[in-house]
Amino acid sequence: MRLRALLDTDALGLSLLGGEDELDRTVRGVMTTDLRDPSRYLSGGELVLTGLAWHREPADSEPFARLMAAAGVAAVAAGTAEFGYVPEDFVEACARHRVPLFSVAQSVAFGSITEHVVRQVSGERAGDLAAVVDRHRRLMTSGPAGGGPDVVLDLLGSDLDLRAWVLSPTGRAIAGSSAAGPALPAEIRTRLAAEHLAALRTGRRSPHRVTVEGVTYSLFPIGSAPKDGPAAAPSADARASVLADWLLAVEADAGDWPEERLDLLQGVTQLISVERERRDAARTVRRRLAQEVLELVQAGAAPAEIAARLRVAAPVLLPGLGAAPHWQVVVARVEWADQQGEKAEGGAVAQSLLEEILIAPEAGARPDTAEPSDRIAVAHSGDEAIALVPLPAVAAEHDGSEQGLLADTLLTAVREPLAAGLTDQGRLSIGVSAAVHSAEGLRGALEEARHARRVAAARTGVVCAAGHQELASHVLLLPFVPDDVRRAFTARLLDPLRDYDHKHRAELIATLEAFLDCDGSWTRCASRLHLHVNTLRYRVGRIEQLTGRDLSRLEDKLDFFLALRMS
Repeated sequence: MRLRALLDTDALGLSLLGGEDELDRTVRGVMTTDLRDPSRYLSGGELVLTGLAWHREPADSEPFARLMAAAGVAAVAAGTAEFGYVPEDFVEACARHRVPLFSVAQSVAFGSITEHVVRQVSGERAGDLAAVVDRHRRLMTSGPAGGGPDVVLDLLGSDLDLRAWVLSPTGRAIAGSSAAGPALPAEIRTRLAAEHLAALRTGRRSPHRVTVEGVTYSLFPIGSAPKDGPAAAPSADARASVLADWLLAVEADAGDWPEERLDLLQGVTQLISVERERRDAARTVRRRLAQEVLELVQAGAAPAEIAARLRVAAPVLLPGLGAAPHWQVVVARVEWADQQGEKAEGGAVAQSLLEEILIAPEAGARPDTAEPSDRIAVAHSGDEAIALVPLPAVAAEHDGSEQGLLADTLLTAVREPLAAGLTDQGRLSIGVSAAVHSAEGLRGALEEARHARRVAAARTGVVCAAGHQELASHVLLLPFVPDDVRRAFTARLLDPLRDYDHKHRAELIATLEAFLDCDGSWTRCASRLHLHVNTLRYRVGRIEQLTGRDLSRLEDKLDFFLALRMS
């Protein structure tokens, strides 16, 4: 279809701001984005829809327009909800780079334009490919009764003989065709998600081809379209988008596919993104409930007022629950390091990740179609995300053991893909509180979860979590020791031993760790190290000589223990 045809369609609410001489350009697809640099997702010929959330100052317009021209897009359509108009500097930049520019009326949703373009483009294709896309469109736009993405994937299987699955960024199965056979094993889904995040992070163009256990898969990103309004606009940081987008995994090698089939799969991802928007919209109520409770707790509101708000939240989060639940608080934070080494935080991406991580396996749906659990309410405040997780009170009555979420198992299934998406540029840390039984305990639970998150952040690794059980240990103190104090303390005690080990290969550090771990028992330590007791006594004596400490004294043992933990 031509740009001119879009402009002539009044229902789309498009007004031409520049590029009248380019209206005969062909539109091959549509993409919605608010990233500063979306070029990795572009293959040329797209109508790019943007809410302008990336535009912070006039200087931002020139590089965006230049990137659009280099990617060969058909045109850009800018929403006016962010500023009430399209900034003149962006109009001029698009004119310089010969990029046709439209404005979109506030009354028209980007989703409506996307559906129109996909319908028109697919309608122009010949033969069975056009029929498949049109059937997909009709099924997806008919709402939940149409079957959602599962039916779209069923059509891929029946019409094109393609086995396909929709996966979350952590590898959770969102949808799968019945023709695809048994659900993908968890280890394969995790591997595909990790490979996909790594490919996106390094800027490789899709589809990404991956071979797992001898089978080749082609991976297509499924982005969620931004709403036409500033409040719902996604982060302009591409790294946040990488960690939030779904993916379509197709069991096939797309490397030798014709252009028509690649276009078809890109159209399918755009249709599935409509379902992504629907599910994101369903989270709005839960997010609002969490935000209201969080604001009351942080403002020091009376317990009775918080309890009243919890009574409103409980039926939404746990429909049909007869008794008031217990509550747990989980806090998450994502920290990015930019090229200058400075850190930038993002509460929105932490919110999205925490919602994904906290999806309950007992949500009640089939494993390959499970939707986000209704037990999750996540808000974000500043640079952190805060989850309010209800626990049925009946669970604690029937079992006196530890109830609720446990930090040491929370990240088991998602650590690999998230580490691939974050790498050395970012870190995710999570803290989990104990369960509380009333509104009075919620403020303490929030502080407990925040302290636990700081403990997790002090650890090594890209993805870390800590629970309330660890706050009764010395590890609670370590994250709050200033870095310069930590370095000086560990250097004074351990550097002489490291230097000696380096010169003589004496293994004094390893000996010290084993000696403390064996509570100073000569016999057990010598047995563990496979040494004669006299050899162990010689090594300990050398440690004492080099450091001026006495390992028979409790104070010196404690100093060495803390130095090893902080090193």
